[in-house]
Amino acid sequence: MVSDFLLLGFKTHQNLKLLLFSLFLVIYIVILAGNIMIIISTSLVQFRDIPMFIFLKHLALADVLFTTNIIPNMLHVIIMEGAEISTKGCFIQYYFHCISVFAQSLVLTVMSFDRYIAICHALHYSSVMNHRLCRHLVFWSWATGILLMSSEMVSLSQLKFCSSNIIDHFFCDFAPVLKITSSDTSLVTWEDFILTLLLIVLPFFFVIVSYAYIFISILKISTRTGRQKAFSTCSSHLVTLCTYYGTIITIYIFPVEESALNENKLKSLLYIVLTPFINPIIYSMRNREIRKAFMQLLCNRK
Repeated sequence: MVSDFLLLGFKTHQNLKLLLFSLFLVIYIVILAGNIMIIISTSLVQFRDIPMFIFLKHLALADVLFTTNIIPNMLHVIIMEGAEISTKGCFIQYYFHCISVFAQSLVLTVMSFDRYIAICHALHYSSVMNHRLCRHLVFWSWATGILLMSSEMVSLSQLKFCSSNIIDHFFCDFAPVLKITSSDTSLVTWEDFILTLLLIVLPFFFVIVSYAYIFISILKISTRTGRQKAFSTCSSHLVTLCTYYGTIITIYIFPVEESALNENKLKSLLYIVLTPFINPIIYSMRNREIRKAFMQLLCNRK
């Protein structure tokens, strides 16, 4: 029985290995700094009860968990040209990977609902999106993935690995792990499909319907200034949605052949670093309140 897996990582030249390590280390530092800036800024007293800032803080938390779960170990795999990870550690990494992905999906969906109420039912916004509802939405965005993933993790823990322990990837993703098991994978495959349907696909359709109503409401606004102002309130969120779902569709809806494993790794890499890297930049550039709050924090610290 296999007790450790070997992550192969990227097959690169020595000089390129150092370049990749340095590049991803810098990107990881930027991701951490940007998302921590958002978490601290949105935790200030003046932002604590504003729904969009509450959701934005939890989106940043999900991004931090998502990248911290994968990138540090990926850097170790790159610099060592492959590294071992225990079977238990591999499953734990996959568990937190899924929790953070599902949390991102559901928080983005909740943010779509928030923008829908703000634009399509503006007069009722303060009564509908109260602090209690925001707390419940945030709680279930995290709890749903944590609870539902437990059943899949039980099934994964029962898989047997006898013939091979080599994972041709830089982290423990679902497909590479199932590829080397000697057990029947039909049950865990169906569980993963149902979770993806419930927590990725259905929220995606909800987001599409929400933004269809939002665009219809914006087009009904009589003045050009009013339309621009309404659209500006959801433009940052819209860019984040396109980045998040665009990378997921690229990887999982249009998978590459087994012979093009390096291409699949590059797509996974794009998915892991792009959205968490872009989110802080988008929201800090587009949101004057966050920039103002962060500058206030720096001034107070000085």
